[in-house]
Amino acid sequence: MVFLVADLDMEYTIRGLMARPEALGTRSNITFDVFRHSQRDPGVFRHADALLRTRYRNYQYALVMFDREGCGREDVDAPGLEAAIEERLYRTGWENRCIAVVLDPELEMWVFANSRQVINIITKGDEHLYSETLKISNRFPNGKPRNPKQVMETLLRQKQIPRSSSLFQKLAQQVSLAGCQDRAFQRFRQALCEWFPRP
Repeated sequence: MVFLVADLDMEYTIRGLMARPEALGTRSNITFDVFRHSQRDPGVFRHADALLRTRYRNYQYALVMFDREGCGREDVDAPGLEAAIEERLYRTGWENRCIAVVLDPELEMWVFANSRQVINIITKGDEHLYSETLKISNRFPNGKPRNPKQVMETLLRQKQIPRSSSLFQKLAQQVSLAGCQDRAFQRFRQALCEWFPRP
């Protein structure tokens, strides 16, 4: 399959997750390529169909991923953006073989899973700092921060941990996927399970 993503953080997240077929619930021998758009979220939203048009014969499936925050169409909800991308992809040969996953508001939303590994990786195990920082942040009803990128960067800065894409890969490889109820993550996982079911 082919992934088209907005940035290196997403690429590393994909690579980390795809290394865990048992946790995802897929078969283990999935071959894939990941492409990043140089214009990041707006570029993926505007040009996904053009970029993947020439690749529909080379891959069985395509998954397009970008942040709603910063894509240039924040006036449209995530399902609306996904439908628009998929409609354009269908017209270029990807009918019933593609999915768009819009992270709302952004990829860092996936970081704040209910997992001890998150605390270990982004605060060096400082549970007090983690809980206090979340407590003062503006949060969704599910307890996740409304501005997850800012909260994550605050935690990393407090613990003097350099922000890098490899952190996303580490989180994707280590954090339990069992309790993640994020809509975009469930969409991502369900597509992979349908396309590549476990034997």
